[in-house]
Amino acid sequence: MKVKMAGSIVLLMALFIVAGCGSKGDVAPTSSPSASPSSVATATVSPSPSGGSPTPVTTPSAGSTQKPTASPTVSPVTSSAPPKSGEVQVVAKPESVTVLVNKQNSLPSSYEPADLVYPNIPFTFAEKIEKRKMRQVAATAIEKLFAGAEKDGIHLAGVSAYRSYATQKSVFQSYVKKDGEEKAKTYSAVPGTSEHETGLAIDVTGSNGKCAAEDCFGGTKEAVWLEKHAADYGFIIRYPQGKAAITGYQYEPWHIRYVGTDVSKEIQAKSLTMEEFYHTVPVSK
Repeated sequence: MKVKMAGSIVLLMALFIVAGCGSKGDVAPTSSPSASPSSVATATVSPSPSGGSPTPVTTPSAGSTQKPTASPTVSPVTSSAPPKSGEVQVVAKPESVTVLVNKQNSLPSSYEPADLVYPNIPFTFAEKIEKRKMRQVAATAIEKLFAGAEKDGIHLAGVSAYRSYATQKSVFQSYVKKDGEEKAKTYSAVPGTSEHETGLAIDVTGSNGKCAAEDCFGGTKEAVWLEKHAADYGFIIRYPQGKAAITGYQYEPWHIRYVGTDVSKEIQAKSLTMEEFYHTVPVSK
């Protein structure tokens, strides 16, 4: 009897030991998986739009948000639809320093730059009037350009910078009366389509004022210097020689336009017009 009881006690103790090992074996697997998802969840909380990907993607997403903000500086700021032949569209961002303004891309008739100032450079006239003004960024750049020219023994003077829509309208109508509309359009802009209205363009000449905005300015030492060095200061010769079929205007070595040094140097290096730089269609007459 005692032997039987002793055997029973031993058997019960063995069963308890086996049962105890089994429970520890169940706990271990459950604790391990629960820890892993919590760490994954922590890594994927910030990039939640990725749809629960187990690997963090913060670096790629940051890169993708930065790229679009830099691209508009070198794109033509016009409406998305290309203009039809002879059709004029209004530019989307007239305040952009890289805005493309030509016979097919017009500024709003009510547009007036908010940051017009008087650059500290000599002009061919003494009056402190509208056409002395330029936008701040262009004014600063033209001051540096004139100073750079002086160091090279080239003495420049401004002829005409900013023009309002109303002023451009008056200028264009005067040329139409003189030469007729068709001819006037080869050298003067319809109001709204003049670069002078951007506050980023200026006509320049030699300090003696000779050949101001005239064909005889071409080939002068001042014109040669501008063609070679304007891009160093963010300007381009807007209407180069031999490009009238593309720009819509005859050669104007005196008309320079501020676009920033990145764009100006590329345009100069590749001998392009703004139209070619932006891959737009040639301007109709």
